Amino acid sequence: MKKITPFLCFVIILASCKQEKVVIADSAFTDSLIANYTLPAAIKANEDELQFWLSRIKPQTPDIVNDARYASTLAARFTLLGDITDIKKSDSVLKRLDAAFSHKEASPNVSLLANAIRQHRFKEAETYLEKARTIGIKKYEVFSLGFDVDFELGRYDQAQAELRVIRSSDDYGYFFLKSKWEHFKGNMDSAIAAMYKATELARSNDWLRLAALSNEADLCIHNGELEKAYELYQQSVKINAADYHSITAIGWIALVHDKNDSLAEKIFQFVHSKIKSPDPLFKLYQMAQGKKDTVLEKRYATEFANQANDSLYGNMYNKYLIEIYTGILKDPAKAEAIAKKEIEGRSTPQTYAWYAYSLLTNNKKEEAYKVYEQFVSGKPLEGLELYWMGKLMQTFNKGYNAMEFFKAAHKNRYDLSPAMADDLENELKE
Repeated sequence: MKKITPFLCFVIILASCKQEKVVIADSAFTDSLIANYTLPAAIKANEDELQFWLSRIKPQTPDIVNDARYASTLAARFTLLGDITDIKKSDSVLKRLDAAFSHKEASPNVSLLANAIRQHRFKEAETYLEKARTIGIKKYEVFSLGFDVDFELGRYDQAQAELRVIRSSDDYGYFFLKSKWEHFKGNMDSAIAAMYKATELARSNDWLRLAALSNEADLCIHNGELEKAYELYQQSVKINAADYHSITAIGWIALVHDKNDSLAEKIFQFVHSKIKSPDPLFKLYQMAQGKKDTVLEKRYATEFANQANDSLYGNMYNKYLIEIYTGILKDPAKAEAIAKKEIEGRSTPQTYAWYAYSLLTNNKKEEAYKVYEQFVSGKPLEGLELYWMGKLMQTFNKGYNAMEFFKAAHKNRYDLSPAMADDLENELKE
């Protein structure tokens, strides 16, 4: 019998250590956050500001400053707490203000544009941009807002040209938009670097810094850099305990990387108790999927769909509804209808990929492939769309093409639901 040398023992131990996954999401951090949670300063400050501007509003004599600031603070509360009625009220205040000044002030239209983008009403955003341009806005606003609108509507050549016009070495807004562009092009390192620069340029403005920090963290997840993402989310939460997006993302890391569904569930339930949007329900559905509890998965998927289908949300949750209706809720016809509505609102390679996959699951294979060939093939896609297009290629026995899509999707595997990620791993093993 051969003896195992000390060196060989060391190699074996080292190899086994390398196979052990590092746990990223620290339960002590989230346990402390939840146990010691008090009303965040950002929420209190927002409420104080709301009351201040509300007290200055005189319905009979609208004021361009007071009313606009009140509307802006309502929109900020929507961002914080996800109550859709806040941004609807903000819209109403701004429209009343616009009418009171005989549609001669640009600022209400600029604010309505921002609200419309938040609500995925991109064509409506374009009309507000045109009104603001006609009245007169600064060159920087023309091109930065133009980039946002054109990018969301899939007019990428125009968006790129607008980004070039506002190019700067020391402007937060430019680097924020540049990051968005580089992400779309698939240049993840450049996207992360640009968002990091935006974080630096935010300096003492916590609101801007938080937006850049959490977006940089999101990009790190897309790029598979979960430890870095976790550190950035922690930084963000320490600055603003009302950053429920970052808190949720920590739960996501616990779920998809650490495979700690109990910690993920605790975090998602906590966020669900604090905000009014459907987002935590979607994460809870994915958590149940990770646990392989189909009863719970269907329950949360149904709860999410019931809330997200409310007409107040419009097209805001179409992508997630398509995932659910082509999956656990098994209603591909409804998924197809939603995807068709989405491409009527914005025609991009991503939205056409959703439509193609919806057609595929609704047994309209030839139509799905035509949509793919005409609008999706050769275009930049993200993890979900890459995975779905791989499935489409499989249907047509295009094994090589399917595998190329799956390999590309694997780079963004932490964007996928647990079931998709598991299936993707199996596809790549074959």
